[in-house]
Amino acid sequence: MKQKHLLSLKDYSREDIEEVFDLAGRMKADPKAYARALEGKSLAMIFQKPSTRTRVSFEVGMFQLGGTSLYLGANDIQLHRGETIADTARVLSRYVDGIMARVFTHQDILDLAKYGTVPVINGLSDLLHPCQALADYFTLRERRGEIERLKVAYVGDGNNVCHELMIGAVKLGMSFAAACPNGYEPNPLIVKSSARDAQKARTPIPVVTSDPRAAVAGADLVYTDVWASMGQEAEADSRRQAFDGYQVTSELMAVAVQEAVFMHCLPAHRGEEVAADVIDGPQSVVFDEAENRLHTQKALLLLLLGQR
Repeated sequence: MKQKHLLSLKDYSREDIEEVFDLAGRMKADPKAYARALEGKSLAMIFQKPSTRTRVSFEVGMFQLGGTSLYLGANDIQLHRGETIADTARVLSRYVDGIMARVFTHQDILDLAKYGTVPVINGLSDLLHPCQALADYFTLRERRGEIERLKVAYVGDGNNVCHELMIGAVKLGMSFAAACPNGYEPNPLIVKSSARDAQKARTPIPVVTSDPRAAVAGADLVYTDVWASMGQEAEADSRRQAFDGYQVTSELMAVAVQEAVFMHCLPAHRGEEVAADVIDGPQSVVFDEAENRLHTQKALLLLLLGQR
């Protein structure tokens, strides 16, 4: 792989993404073959936001590859006392072989990559979530084989997950439609950039609508996320009102193709953004999707840290 970091799938070619997928598939099938692949390597994991899946998948992933991970919470390092991201990146680069960070502000990820000298992985920022999209599309490929020309429908808040799914869909030759309430659409700069990339690649231009049925019609993948993300708890009540009519129900799933799957990055709120009979039903692959965070990230870690 030519890439040094994973800041966004926008920086990756289709070939780069498929290289991650192919390696992830091999590692998932025969994990013992890679048990010493990153022996002696270390990963610093910065968490400004807590997480279940991100922490466990990266920590276990490094362990399964023979490496070491260090959990650095907000109170474990000097960032909370005013040390700059630039200085943190420079110092950590003297100690570790890679940095994974789950942050509030996307600029922090960019600064870690700018000032550090080791690979940086975006474990989530307020703008993008590339590790999630990698696992999601790897899971779809497991289910459907060839995923080019499939349709992805996202229903709900036009957030970081929506952004990265849109970017990834364009890279992989899929069509993408997002249904969001007025005022909660995806970032227009991301939409415009994805449209330009789609035109260049001659793939379908992403669509943003306020109509969930129009977005989901004919979809192969139906996706949603919580209506109020971490840090938006104070907006929960107003968001419930704004998102009324945007729940993924069995009736909405019925307008997708018969073999469509349902995904959610988790944690989920049954009875809000998704009905219980959908997320717990036969079309749901949310736990396969969660497991595949481990496999795709192990592949990513080997491709990025194994080069050093």
